[in-house]
Amino acid sequence: MVDKEPAEKQPAEKRSATAAHADGEASFESVLSRLEAVVQRLERGELSLDDSLKAYEEGIALVRGAQGRLDGMEQRLEELLADGRTAPLTPPNDEG
Repeated sequence: MVDKEPAEKQPAEKRSATAAHADGEASFESVLSRLEAVVQRLERGELSLDDSLKAYEEGIALVRGAQGRLDGMEQRLEELLADGRTAPLTPPNDEG
């Protein structure tokens, strides 16, 4: 299915997914959604042993890809913080 609507009129989620697909890479959110679907299939326990192994292998590949992307994002954030123009993020205070 091809979107006929101009990118600027599409919802932000669709624009980011479209941009990610333009360079051949799925959005992080779509990878996470696919991983959740794989986990649900495995948890139902209705797959044959061969299909379970294939689903598990797909899940591992998705996790590794997602972790690599998160690592890259973390590195980019560290680079942005290191330039001195932004303040480090601090976790909220849990006291209270």
